[in-house]
Amino acid sequence: MLENYLPVLLQVLIAGGFAGATLLISVLLGKAAARNRVKDSAYECGMVPVGEGQSRFSVKFYIVAMLFVLFDIEVVFLYPWAVIFKDYVAIHGTAIFWSALCFVTVLFIAYAYAWKKGALDWKH
Repeated sequence: MLENYLPVLLQVLIAGGFAGATLLISVLLGKAAARNRVKDSAYECGMVPVGEGQSRFSVKFYIVAMLFVLFDIEVVFLYPWAVIFKDYVAIHGTAIFWSALCFVTVLFIAYAYAWKKGALDWKH
């Protein structure tokens, strides 16, 4: 039984040996760079980094991202439903249609709510 795991063990040993050898060679052959203020500063495409490291995003950005995820998930769940719909209806009846209609109705209500609150208004 253990002989079946020999190729896996051999592959793990070779991968680990390669990773360790690569790190060891880079330490032995690599030069330690002289540290100074210029070398330790952040590289910004040749520009001197001035100001805050990260600017603040508008809340609108996060709302749009959440709406994208919401409607992206809708497509992820509806695609497999559409693939099996015809066969499922032939065997089990129309229950699959009504469950999907309820799902889409909830998502439509969420879309209408987001539209009413102005989450989809790109001008502001």
